[in-house]
Amino acid sequence: MNKDVLAQKEAEVKALTEKMENASSVVLVEYRGLTVKELTELRRALRDEDVDFKVYKNTTARRASENLGYSKFAETLKGPNALAFGKDPVAPARVLAKFAKEHDKLVLKTGIVDGDVVDEETIKKLSALPNKEGMLAKFASVLNAPVIKFAMTIKALAEAKENGSAPAQEEAAAAEAAA
Repeated sequence: MNKDVLAQKEAEVKALTEKMENASSVVLVEYRGLTVKELTELRRALRDEDVDFKVYKNTTARRASENLGYSKFAETLKGPNALAFGKDPVAPARVLAKFAKEHDKLVLKTGIVDGDVVDEETIKKLSALPNKEGMLAKFASVLNAPVIKFAMTIKALAEAKENGSAPAQEEAAAAEAAA
């Protein structure tokens, strides 16, 4: 084999290895049977979520995944495959699973999430989770709930006192103090 071609292939493997290593999640899908229009629609949906989607030769992807120690991932590289790389661990799974529900020709195979090889079922479970911003919003609302409830209770008590309809316990305490 020509040295230039070999050097180019090694560079491709090295670049893919780095890309896989730097991504929070990588999802492998088989796209056999999808039309160009459907693939364009999928790429657009992935781009909107800041997910990179690319087709690699299976040998290139296999060598890159083996370099990182993901031999189980490398075993699934058969057929026409594409890889989706996300900075958000959930984004690729969410977009691809949603698209797969609408287009049965897209097959979720496996993935790598935070350094662990996961199967199709785990990818589907991840797809049900909100993105990072959604999770942070839910967390903030959980933290705010007790404070809001306390403030609402204090406000209700203050309004009840103003209207002269203070709770019975407060009236009993006031009667005792007067006696």
